[in-house]
Formats: sequence, C-alpha cells, structure tokens
Amino acid sequence: MAKKSTVARDTRRRVVVARHAARRAELKRVIGNPRSTDDERTAARAELTRQPRDASRTRLRNRDVVDGRPRGHLRAFGLSRVRFRQLAHAGELPGISKSSW
Repeated sequence: MAKKSTVARDTRRRVVVARHAARRAELKRVIGNPRSTDDERTAARAELTRQPRDASRTRLRNRDVVDGRPRGHLRAFGLSRVRFRQLAHAGELPGISKSSW
C-alpha cells in the first residue's frame, strides 16, 4: 500500500496536468510547426519552461485505484496485478474467470 501523501501528490499532479493540457498542446504545436517563425518558437519555448514542472504528463504515475500501488498496473482495470488477482479469485470482477485448458 502506497503512502497517502504519495497518492495525494499524484492526484494533485493530475489536476495540474488537466488545467495546463490545452495550453501546453498549443505551445508544442507552435514549436513543432515548420511554418512558425524563429521568434514564435523561441517565445513558445520560453512560455513552456515557465509553466509548472508538474504540468507535464510524464510526471504522472499509473496507480492502483484501491490502494495506490505504483507497479504492476493493469490499465484496462485500473488495478495492480496483485489486487486484480485477489478480486478475480473472489469473483468480484465481472466477466473474469481463471483460464483452464
């Protein structure tokens, strides 16, 4: 189980990323556009560096929604591999059954 402060930090980061996502995308589009002038690109890079560090999506970590475990995350379920196995064996995940052949 992850520390509560770590999970809370990741939650705050998700809010910051969502708040700045549109502007960051616009700046990156200007930087990557070959028709932009050098001055526009320089201004866009400068504004991008002035944004908060936590506004970048790469600072997010996929975590288990139940206990916050950061590793072994199954994206389709939002659970870690350990929690997925527990819930699957308990029959609490609809449509999931242990395979046998």
